[in-house]
This record gives sequence, structure tokens and C-alpha cells, in this order.
Amino acid sequence: MTTVLITGCSSGYGLATANRFLDEGFDVVATMRTPREGIFAPSDRLHLLALDVTDPASIAAAVSAAGPIDVLVNNAGIGAVGAFEATPAATIRELFDTNTFGVMAMTQAVIPQMRKRRAGTIINVTSSVTLGPIPLAAAYTASKAAIEGFTGSLALELGFFGVQAKLVEPGYGPSTQFASNGAERIAGLIPPEYEDFAAPIMSGFGEQGLITTPEDVADTVYRAVLDTSGRLRFPAGADAVALAQAH
Repeated sequence: MTTVLITGCSSGYGLATANRFLDEGFDVVATMRTPREGIFAPSDRLHLLALDVTDPASIAAAVSAAGPIDVLVNNAGIGAVGAFEATPAATIRELFDTNTFGVMAMTQAVIPQMRKRRAGTIINVTSSVTLGPIPLAAAYTASKAAIEGFTGSLALELGFFGVQAKLVEPGYGPSTQFASNGAERIAGLIPPEYEDFAAPIMSGFGEQGLITTPEDVADTVYRAVLDTSGRLRFPAGADAVALAQAH
């Protein structure tokens, strides 16, 4: 039985992705900072584990408890929008701690077992902000763009051992609790001097009618895991696909 470990499964993309793999018959290790009962239907193929990707001890404990991992989906992430000028250094570090260093730490933790087996797949979930620049997301984009470069290089490095590394790039998803989960983090990041510039941008998110759902991301992650073409990037959602084609 193939085992997939997914980070950030409490809601949004992670929850949908875990359910998709359960539906397809995988053993799923669904991780989140504080495991919550009731968000999944009962299954003897589901294992809930506590995991904070910014904590080395938490990573080591979760990887040990999970047992052999065939697929790692690095989905856990946090967001922030606002003027870069007004973004505190602590907020920038928080973004990188989860979105960049957390992904790298989880990847480093599973590579040894995959390398020894000469098999395994690592999926890193980034964002369509890496496909085309958008304003008011400079720090967030930087944290995700770092993983794009990291994964491209890693795919070549691990390919020698039969291990795959791939990217899934979701588009704009208003249902992922991006804003609500980061409300405290982004408070005050649009100062008065930026209000005239920011207002039409903030109100225009998603107005083009092309948005990404958690199911779009789950489907794309599943497709990326099964893909044998050597493809690196998989945009997820109609808007991300459109951006990728334009890019």
C-alpha cells in the first residue's frame, strides 16, 4: 500500500488532497499543528499526526511515527498581502519559516529513506504568483519563488536515485482561508499612502471569474504523483493554467 504524508491538512488544499488520496485507496498520513477530530470521515487508512513544519523536533517525531513514506506533499503554508514597505521583518521571516524553510526541512527529513529505496515522490505546493508578478505580495512571492528554484534543482539531484520532485502551482483560491488565517499577520500592511493603489487590486481578486478550488489542487497533486513524463510544473486551477500558458 502506498503511503502519502500531507502537511497542512486542517482545511483548504491539504484537507481536499488528503480526502482525494483516501478516495483513491492510499494510506494517508494527514498532518496539522493541532489534529482535530471530525474533519475526516472514519477510515482505517487515515492516520492523523501533529506536525509543525517550523519545529525540527516536531518534524522528526512525525516522520518517525509515519513509517515509510512513498509520497510527501508539502502543502502547509501561510500568506500575507500588503505593501512591502510596511511589512515587518518578523512577518517576512514568518513567511519564509513556513513556506520556504519548512518545506526544505520536511524534504530533507524524508530524502534518506526515499534515496535508500530508490523510489519516492516529493510534491511542493507553491503558488501562481510565481508564474506572473502581482502587487502587494512581494514577500509572499519571494517565499514561494524560492521553492520553485529549490525544486527544479532538487529534481535533477534526486532523479539520479529514482526519486521525483515536482511543483504544484495553485491559482487564487478565496475558499482556502488565506485571508482569515492571516488576518493578524496582515493587519496594518496597507498604510494610508497605499490605499488608493491597493483598493482596486484587493477588490479585483477573483473578479475575472477564474479561481482555484481545493478540489482543483487535490486533483492536480494526484495527477502529478501519477505522472511519469518527467514534467516539473503542474498549474492548478483555471487561472493558474491561464497564467502558465501566458508565461
